[in-house]
Amino acid sequence: MIVQLSIVEGDGATYQPGSRATRGLTVQVTDDAGQPVDMASVSFRLPDEGPSGAFSTGLRTEVVTTGPDGRASVWGMKWNNTPGPVKIRITAVKGTARAGIISTQFLSQTAAPTSGGQGEFKASSHGHKWLWLAAAAAAGGGAAFFLRSSGASNNNTNPAVAGLSIGTPSITVSHP
Repeated sequence: MIVQLSIVEGDGATYQPGSRATRGLTVQVTDDAGQPVDMASVSFRLPDEGPSGAFSTGLRTEVVTTGPDGRASVWGMKWNNTPGPVKIRITAVKGTARAGIISTQFLSQTAAPTSGGQGEFKASSHGHKWLWLAAAAAAGGGAAFFLRSSGASNNNTNPAVAGLSIGTPSITVSHP
């Protein structure tokens, strides 16, 4: 199985430093056929330093299980007082398949809170940005990794590069 991860709501939201998130961050996990994936584990991870915050548990990591619609949400993050972009690392896992994405929230002294938008990261060759991670089910294991951004050539021979960042919303590929 291959899983895909997309941000449905909340990407790019802006909050005052020291405030609490008033809107949720929602992602959807789908399989390679675009069908929702039920019971996938989705981890939301806030940065350890700089612009950041904590979830309602007081921790920087929250794990949510998707429902039948393939969606998982977090909300009510308590932001710290450091202005700037908050890069939230999101990882979805179902069986041996895994997908990752980064959502950016903004802490700004001058901006009124906004609800943010959505990010689509699908496996297609129609100009959408996508990140597709899949673990091979064959004995001995292995991983397949595909990465494309809009405007990229149709040739898939470019190797993945650790620490690669692409556009807005940001996708960062690196070791955990």
